Amino acid sequence: MKLLLFRYFLFFFGLTCFGLGSATAVQVQFLGLHPWDVLNVALFDKFGFTIGTWSVLCGFILLIISFVVDRKYINIGTFLNALLIGPIMDFFLRSGWLPQATDSLLLNIGILLMGVTITGIGGGVYVAAGIGAGPRDGFMLSLSDKTGLSVSRARMLVESAVLVVGFFLGGPVFIASFLYTFVQSPIFQLALKAMRTLMHILESKQTMNVQG
Repeated sequence: MKLLLFRYFLFFFGLTCFGLGSATAVQVQFLGLHPWDVLNVALFDKFGFTIGTWSVLCGFILLIISFVVDRKYINIGTFLNALLIGPIMDFFLRSGWLPQATDSLLLNIGILLMGVTITGIGGGVYVAAGIGAGPRDGFMLSLSDKTGLSVSRARMLVESAVLVVGFFLGGPVFIASFLYTFVQSPIFQLALKAMRTLMHILESKQTMNVQG
């Protein structure tokens, strides 16, 4: 029971970090954003609502598609991910706590890297919790299964398409949009590995206590 509660704590902590990092990067969006955030910002600029609201709507559209195509990647964590990251982003964007863009390119790059790092850590933590993949990850896994593409190629295909749509809608596409994979992915992998190691240790201790 304690381990399950800890998993949910990690999951929500990871979602919070992911939303915080994404909101931080939005402060310097003129440097470029992650493809999904490019789309969310473009839809916000064009149609209103909030960036977080568009994150939720896009997430649920992907969730519906995945539900029709392949339901095995949909669980409670998928719904929570789709429902919560957007409002978390909006909360931080409205809080006044985030660093603001400056006239210094180096400081702006620092803000962007901080956002990318926090997002990468958050993603690794909530995935390691084992509560479930997000709707975007689930959609790409389903696409990989149905097409025979590797997961990395499916991700590149989907995110490239999203980036193109976001660009034509007027979203903030710039150099950083093409660097996310090279910067955020390694951070995600390190956080995921560290958290999975921690979970393995805790599970082993729980098993020993039960057997003892």
